[in-house]
Amino acid sequence: MFTNPVLTKIDEKYGKTAAQTALRFLLQNDVVIIPKSVHKDRMQQNFDLFDFTLTAEEMAEIEALDGGENFH
Repeated sequence: MFTNPVLTKIDEKYGKTAAQTALRFLLQNDVVIIPKSVHKDRMQQNFDLFDFTLTAEEMAEIEALDGGENFH
């Protein structure tokens, strides 16, 4: 998932990681997220979701990636 060309294109545009883009997507869809990490740098990245907003087109591109799989 994190090497998907759609996500990496969006990641590069905003200077974010694929995980940050995925978390932002969930936030914009009003999904409550509880990211988990024990690494300080990743914890900081988890907070850096509020300085960008995905466009409607980007949201649709990400939504189109749904293959019906559940990621645990």
